[in-house]
Amino acid sequence: MIVRMMAVVLAVVCASASDAQGHEIGKTLVSATVDPIRQTYQIDVVVDPDALLTRLQIRATGEVDQPRDREERDRRIAALGDAFLQSVRVMFDGVASAPRFQYRASSAFSDFAEAPSVVRLVGAIPAEASSLTFGYDLASGTFALIVRIGDSGAQTVWLEGGHDSAALSLVAPPPPLTLAEVALRYFALGFTHILPKGLDHILFVVGLFLLSTQWRSVLLQVSTFTVAHSITLGLTIYGVVSLPARVVEPMIALSIAYVAIENVVTTELKSWRVALVFSFGLLHGMGFAGVLRDLGLPRGDFLAALVTFNAGVEAGQLTVVAIAFLLVAHWRRNGVSYRRLIAQPASIAIALVGLYWTIQRLL
Repeated sequence: MIVRMMAVVLAVVCASASDAQGHEIGKTLVSATVDPIRQTYQIDVVVDPDALLTRLQIRATGEVDQPRDREERDRRIAALGDAFLQSVRVMFDGVASAPRFQYRASSAFSDFAEAPSVVRLVGAIPAEASSLTFGYDLASGTFALIVRIGDSGAQTVWLEGGHDSAALSLVAPPPPLTLAEVALRYFALGFTHILPKGLDHILFVVGLFLLSTQWRSVLLQVSTFTVAHSITLGLTIYGVVSLPARVVEPMIALSIAYVAIENVVTTELKSWRVALVFSFGLLHGMGFAGVLRDLGLPRGDFLAALVTFNAGVEAGQLTVVAIAFLLVAHWRRNGVSYRRLIAQPASIAIALVGLYWTIQRLL
C-alpha cells in the first residue's frame, strides 16, 4: 500500500515538473505613468521576450514555432501586437481604452541574451476620468504594477496574472504605506514565494528533511541554508554580488538533485554536506534576490521590505518542514521502514525532478 502510494507521488511530482516554474514571481514588471494635464498615459510592461513569444503564439494560433535567433524572435513579437492587446485591459472609470502597441526589443539596447524587453502601451485619458484599472493575462503569478500620477509619488500594487487591479484613483492617490503595512506585505510575498509557488525551494527543503530521522540533522541543515541564502539575498539586492539567472537557475535545480541523490546513498549528516548546503544556500539566495528585485523595493522602507521578505521566506520553509514531519511522523519512529518506504522513494522522485529542471534550464 505504502509503496503504491509512493509510486503515485513519484508520478505526480515528475509530471508537475514539466509545467512548474521555479519562481512564479517572474520577470514581469508594469509601470504606468499618467499625465492628467496632457490627458495621456504610458504603460511599460517589462517582459521575458522568449516566454512572451511562446504565449503570444499560443494565443494567436495555438501553435509554438521556435525562432532561429533573437532578431527573428523580436520581429515575431512586434508582429503579434494584436494578440498582446487582447491580453491586457486598460480601463478608465470602467470603460475600456484602446492603447497603441509599441515593442522595444532587448536586442536593440543590450547584448545580454537574457535582457528583458519592454512593451509600451500609450493612449489618451478620457476627459474627467477619475480612476484607472489594469489587467494583464500573460503574467505568471504575482507581478508589481507601479503607478505614477502626475507629480505624485509612485504607488505599488501587486496583481495576479489574469486578474484586474482595483480601481486606482487619478484624483486622490492613496497615502504611502506605513512601515507596518510594508512589513506585512513583503512578509506575505516572501511566504507565498515558498508556499505554494516556490516548488524548487520546497523540494530542496524536503530533500534536507529526508536525510535522517534525527532532528539535529534537520535543524543544522535548515539553519545553514538560512544563513547562507540570507547573506546573498542582501548582498545581491545591494549590488555587491551578482550572477546571471542562466547560471543561478540551473545550479539551483542541480542542488535539488544532489541533496536527493545523497539521501539515497547515506543516512548520516557529513561535514561536507553541511558545507555544500551552505554553498547551495548562497545560490538560492540569489534566486530570492532576483524575485525581490523584480517585485521592486520601496525606496523609503528598503531595509524593512528586505528583512520582512526574508522572514517570510523563512516562515515558508519552516512550514514546509512542519508539514513534511506531520505527513511522515508515523514512519519516522521506525528508522528502517521510514528510509525504505518514504525517504528513498521520495528522494528518487525529487532527484528526477531536479535533473529534469537542470537540463530544461540549461536548454
